[in-house]
Amino acid sequence: MRLPRVLLLAVASVIVLATSAACAAPEISVAAPDRGTIGISLPTTKSERWLSDGRGMEQQFELLGYKTDLQYAEDDVKGQISQIQGMIDNRVRALVIGSVDGGALKDVLASAATAGIPVIAYDRLIRDTPDVDYYATFDNFKVGVLQARYIVEALGLPEARGPFTIELFAGSPDDNNADFFFDGSMSVLRPYLRSRKLRVVSGETSFRRVATLRWDGAVAKTRMQRLLAGPLADERLDAVLSPYDGLSRGILEALVADRRRLPIITGQDAELDSVKLIAAGKQSETVYKDTRELAKVAVQMANSLLTGGTPEVNDTKQYDNGVKVVPAFLLQPVDVDRTNYRRVLVDGGYFTADQLAG
Repeated sequence: MRLPRVLLLAVASVIVLATSAACAAPEISVAAPDRGTIGISLPTTKSERWLSDGRGMEQQFELLGYKTDLQYAEDDVKGQISQIQGMIDNRVRALVIGSVDGGALKDVLASAATAGIPVIAYDRLIRDTPDVDYYATFDNFKVGVLQARYIVEALGLPEARGPFTIELFAGSPDDNNADFFFDGSMSVLRPYLRSRKLRVVSGETSFRRVATLRWDGAVAKTRMQRLLAGPLADERLDAVLSPYDGLSRGILEALVADRRRLPIITGQDAELDSVKLIAAGKQSETVYKDTRELAKVAVQMANSLLTGGTPEVNDTKQYDNGVKVVPAFLLQPVDVDRTNYRRVLVDGGYFTADQLAG
């Protein structure tokens, strides 16, 4: 059936008017839901990696609709406890904590538990408390293994006659990770120390003797200066086991000031200043831990807990905090040296070429 021409024109006019009205209608923006505030307590601003971690978590939580309260304790244990208590008093919905002293938070986390606030330990295990729910970190034992293997391969220890000299440095005794790093390294180095292919001239080999409080590069530099003026005064140094880039730079400063031939020096965290030293052939190695991914894990853990889910974990055995085994998600570290730093760090988007050239 053919419609009358007048009716067709009327229908067309209605369509045009409706279309024009739709085009003229203002856009409606849907704001992200306000899901409350997440408290993020990190140890220090002295290390670029902690600044990066904080920024990453802030951005990701905010994309999910959460506000954040990010605070740095500047390596002050009492200050961090006070900051966390303030977050609890302000009724944050969850806490993500990179601890200054993993054994000092028992009482304040009991307050969090009373308030029903879940706790994610971030990178550093929180000890001696049942009130920590999950742990986001890297395979810390493997970090030490990678550092020690680098030394073994660089010196050619399986075939070389030796002996070679090495000095050992460890991280902060109040950081549970430091023990894992050291134990991982020693699992590789111990056979060579026993066979005397490796010699620790200073005789300082126990974790407690070689630990560096608060991961302080100045403390590591002072110890290296003491070794160079004392037991190493007439000795060639072939390698230094250093668990962290900030310590490595302090050690390097002492060696350069003493006009020493630079030994093999390990590190960790792929900090920009140390990657530049690797590119220049001064620091030998670092262990890269993509903290962008670590931040994602922590955010996903907290969000799962707050939305009725179960956080994903891949380790339920290693991290006994003295009260409970804390379920953890472990990310994998990557060995980086002069041969692969551009591929891993620049091509991977962690740094730009301009940053390394600056």
